[in-house]
Amino acid sequence: MAKKPKNPTPGRPVRGSTTGKPIMALLDLLGQRWALRILWELRDTALTFRALQTACDGVSPSVLNSRLKALKEAHFIEATPDGYALTTLGKELQEKFGGLYQWSEKWAAELVRQP
Repeated sequence: MAKKPKNPTPGRPVRGSTTGKPIMALLDLLGQRWALRILWELRDTALTFRALQTACDGVSPSVLNSRLKALKEAHFIEATPDGYALTTLGKELQEKFGGLYQWSEKWAAELVRQP
């Protein structure tokens, strides 16, 4: 019998959803503590475990290990000779963040203008 992945995966119920829809699995995975931050820190270059830990404000080694494993299982990152790096799929996801980042800046400016 094949071992079920314990990380959010399309086709399986996830936090907040029993449908198994891919978007819900993605949001559950990215909603885990430190997952987005790790992807963000890898946006420009590969980082070693220690460099990534430092870039993530000293996240604990056990949490970092757990998130790296989940992001590798999701095919968003990979281990390279230079450290951890985004995969092609991870880079595509990072591009999607670009529009969300721009929108968040607009939102923040709006909140400042109209409290």
